Amino acid sequence: MKIRRILATAVAAAVTTPVVFLSAAPAFADTKPSPSSTQKSTLDDEDPEDMPSLEELKAAVALAQKAYDEAVVDLAKAKEALKAFDKPEHPLRAAMTEAKTAAEAAAAAKSLADEKLAEAEKAVTELPADATEEQKAAAAAAVTEAKRVADEAATAKTAADRESAEADKAFSDARSAASQVVTLAQKVKKAAADDLAEAQEELKFYEEIGGECEVDPAVEIALSGPKTVTAGQPAVFSLRVTNTSDAPLDAVHAFADALRIPEDDEAIDEETDFADRMIPVEWSSADNLEWTSFTEEFDSIEIGKLAKGAHYDVKLRLTVPADAPAGEGAAFSYAEYETNDGECGMGDYADVTFDILAAKGDKPKPEPTPTPSVTTTTPAPAPSTAGNTNTTPQGGSSTTRVNGSLAATGADDTLPLGLAAGAAVALGAGAVFFARRRKADANA
Repeated sequence: MKIRRILATAVAAAVTTPVVFLSAAPAFADTKPSPSSTQKSTLDDEDPEDMPSLEELKAAVALAQKAYDEAVVDLAKAKEALKAFDKPEHPLRAAMTEAKTAAEAAAAAKSLADEKLAEAEKAVTELPADATEEQKAAAAAAVTEAKRVADEAATAKTAADRESAEADKAFSDARSAASQVVTLAQKVKKAAADDLAEAQEELKFYEEIGGECEVDPAVEIALSGPKTVTAGQPAVFSLRVTNTSDAPLDAVHAFADALRIPEDDEAIDEETDFADRMIPVEWSSADNLEWTSFTEEFDSIEIGKLAKGAHYDVKLRLTVPADAPAGEGAAFSYAEYETNDGECGMGDYADVTFDILAAKGDKPKPEPTPTPSVTTTTPAPAPSTAGNTNTTPQGGSSTTRVNGSLAATGADDTLPLGLAAGAAVALGAGAVFFARRRKADANA
C-alpha cells in the first residue's frame, strides 16, 4: 500500500535517525535529513510529500473500478469466444469436419483402387496357358489402368490427409489461442480486482487516519521528563495539553507512547517487529489518582472539553524492562480535537529523548501498578462531543475524570503500518501525524 509505505518510510527514518527526527519534529514537514545524517532504509524510496489527496484517492478508486468492470466484460467475451468453438457451425470446426470427411472418402477410394489393382494383377497370374495374345494384352492393360487409378487415389488421399491435418491444426491452434485469451483475461481481471481493492483500502485508510483534519495550533502539547531512566525503575513524565484557541474545544484527545530506540546499525523496514522495544506506560491525573495501565480498549486519553486558554495535566509513568540494555529511549505525544460543528484538528508533535541506564547488580523489579479500590471504577469513554468539562487554567482542579487510555501493547489491523504489537501505536502515532502534517502543509 502506497500510504502505508510512505508512513513506514517515515517511521524507519524516525527510528534510525532519532536525533534528526526527534529534535527537529516541529520543522520536519518542511525539511529532510541530509544524506550524511541518515541511515539507508531497506524500504523503497518513498517521499512523504507524495501523500495523495482525498480527491486523488477517490479518482484512483473510480479508475480502478472502471478497469475492473472492463476486465469483467473482456473475460466474458473471451469465454464466449472459447465456448463458440464447441458449436458445429463454427467456421474452423466446420472446415475441420469437412476436411476429415474428404480424407475419409479419399481413404475409401484408395482402398477400392487398391482392391481393383490386386484383382487385375491376380487376373494376369490366373490366365490359362492357352490364353491368346489379345487376352494377355487385355489383362496387362487392366493392370496398368488399375495401377493408374490406385496411384491417383493414393495421391488424393495424401492431399486429403494433409488438408484434414491442417484444418485440425488450424482449429486446435485457434481454440488454444482463445483459451489463452481467457487465461489472460482472468489474470487481468484478478489484477484489476487487486488494484481496486488496494485503491479502496488506500481511501479507507486515508479516511481512518483523519486525512481531512489539518494541523492546528489550537491544541498545544508539552512533554517533559528526566534525561536518564534506569531499567527496572519507574520514571515520571509530565504531559500538558493547552487550548490556545479563542473558543472552547468540545472533545480533546491526547496520544502518547514510548519505546527504546534501535541502534544506528540496525536494519529497519516496515516488517520490523518493535514489540520487544515497547516501554510500558501508565497515566494518572488529578481526576484519576490511581496509576492506570493502558489497555487495547482505547487508543487515546479522552480529555474531553477544554475551555479557551485552559490546560490539562497528565502524568505518564514509564518503566523500562529491567533486563533492557543501555541505550536511548523516546516518548511521543500529540493531541487532537473535535468541535460540535464538525471541525477537527491536531496539535503540534511533541517528544522527549532520554538515556536508558542498564540496571546494576540485582535488577530491581518494576514498581507494581496499584490496584484501584473496589469503589473506584473507570467510566466508559465519552462520545467525541462530550468528555472533560474542565474550564479552569489548571486542568488538575477539574472534578471530571479523564476517560480513555493509550494502547501500549497488542496488534490491531486498523493501526497504521501494520507493525507488530504496540509498536504500531508508538510509531504509528508519529507517522500518522507526519502524513497529516505533510498534507496540511501542502494545502496551506
